[in-house]
Amino acid sequence: MLVYEYLPYELARLDVLGKATGLDLDQVMELVRLAATRETLASAGPDEPHALSEAWIASFQHNQWRRIARVMAEQRMSVYEPSEDPRAVRYQEERLQRLENDCADAGQTDGQDPVERLGHRVYRITARPAAALAGEQPMVRHYFAGSEAAAVAHAQRSFSRQSGTNQNGGYRIVSVEQILPQPGE
Repeated sequence: MLVYEYLPYELARLDVLGKATGLDLDQVMELVRLAATRETLASAGPDEPHALSEAWIASFQHNQWRRIARVMAEQRMSVYEPSEDPRAVRYQEERLQRLENDCADAGQTDGQDPVERLGHRVYRITARPAAALAGEQPMVRHYFAGSEAAAVAHAQRSFSRQSGTNQNGGYRIVSVEQILPQPGE
C-alpha cells in the first residue's frame, strides 16, 4: 500500500485555506493582522536550528493570509472560496499530481490497494535544562510526526544530542502542543 504524507507547508497552507473558506474580506483582513502579529512575535523568539520553526510557520501563514486578501479584493469576492482562487486550485492540482507521481513510482495502478494518507501533524515541543539557571530560556522545537508520542521520541533524541553541550544534565520536556492542523481538524 502506498503511503501519502502531507508535507509541513501543505499542512500550513491547508490550515489557512480551511479557515478562510466562507469568510468575508473584513474577517480575512483581521486574520492578516493577527498573522502579522504572530509573525512579529515568532521572529523575536529564540532561533530554532530546523527549517520547520515557529518563525517559518508564522511567516508562511501570514503570506497566505495576505495572498487571500489580495485575491478577494482583485476578484471582488464577497466570501472566500478556494475553488474560485486560481492559486488554491493550482496548489490542489500540484498536490494531486504529487500523489499520482508517487503512485506511478510505486507501480500502483487504478484498482489496486488504496493510498493511505498519513495524518502527520506539526508539534511544538518546549524543553528546559534539567538544572535550569535563573533566566535561562527554554528550547522550543517543531517536529513533524504521526503522533504526539512519535514527536516526543524524536525530540528526546534531539535534546539528548544537545545535552553534550549542556553540562547540567540534559533537558526535560515541559510542553507538547499540536499546532498544525489545529487539534480536532
